[in-house]
Amino acid sequence: MRNNTRTIKIGDRVIGGGNPILIQSMTNTKTENIKETVEQINRLTAAGCEIIRCTVPTIEAAEALTEIKKQITIPLVADIHFDYRMAIAAIKHGADKIRINPGNIGGKDRVKAVVDAAKERKIPIRVGVNSGSLEKELLEKYGGVTAEGLVESALDKVHMIEDLGYEELVISIKSSDVLMCAKAHELIAKQTSYPLHVGITEAGTLYSGNIKSAVGLGIILYQGIGDTIRVSLTGDPLEEIKSAKRILKTLGLRKGGIEVVSCPTCGRTQIDLIALANQVETLAEEYPLNDIKLAVMGCVVNGPGEAKEADLGIAGGKGCGILFCKGKIIKSGIPEKDLLTALRTELEALTKAPI
Repeated sequence: MRNNTRTIKIGDRVIGGGNPILIQSMTNTKTENIKETVEQINRLTAAGCEIIRCTVPTIEAAEALTEIKKQITIPLVADIHFDYRMAIAAIKHGADKIRINPGNIGGKDRVKAVVDAAKERKIPIRVGVNSGSLEKELLEKYGGVTAEGLVESALDKVHMIEDLGYEELVISIKSSDVLMCAKAHELIAKQTSYPLHVGITEAGTLYSGNIKSAVGLGIILYQGIGDTIRVSLTGDPLEEIKSAKRILKTLGLRKGGIEVVSCPTCGRTQIDLIALANQVETLAEEYPLNDIKLAVMGCVVNGPGEAKEADLGIAGGKGCGILFCKGKIIKSGIPEKDLLTALRTELEALTKAPI
């Protein structure tokens, strides 16, 4: 069961309170380059991104937010490090939320200036703490970076903002250590009702980062913890969206779309199953179908039976293959080169079928 956190509005989206978990990503363009930033945000939106974060290291970047906001359709979060004036400027220029670490933007007077600006515009603040920014006194108290230290650091900053009279907050506590990150979320979920933004920071490349993120997010989300997520990968942000959607679907936290399943290769495989499975996965993204399962199998003998729960599937033999539906063969003797086309034809028919 999902944790019943309080609701926070970010632009026209709402998180917490049992609302759907929203997928976030972050641009890797120079925010000052409005054209490139808008193009990337719109590509991410089309892929399924629901909240986007942009870095705001300069006044020029903050000013660019005004024009960027006019050309995108999802809420924009301004990411601030060190200079509290950038947070105020980002709020002024239309940010829907700001991400700060109150511990690295200066004294309480500077934090108050940011909070006052957010309060005036009713802009939520994401309080972000990660294992690389833990305060010296907490490192000494806990003998290094620990889950307990991360939680204490985050809650200290939350209390600082609460004392300034503001509670429109989202909390983010991240570590590249998967088990530490999971433990920290388990601890903080028991101590606060603020929505949590969940992710494994500095997860790594497409291969290793996906594994770490899937394991970490899987542990956390399965416990009902988390209101927004980001899969942090070193690479094209589009890959973050694909991975986040798959993680949510695998956990049953998101429905819809086409799911592709495929068998591992073995000595019976006589077609290029790896290439075919990748082509089917790409093909599936073209169709606005919901809750459809496609199977790509390497053996015409066992394939239909092993994937009988699939709505549609193809299985290969020696130079040819079959098309099947719910475990029953509907067409056989299809040349290997035409298997993808045969599957496409069936998907076209499903797309045009009356609801």
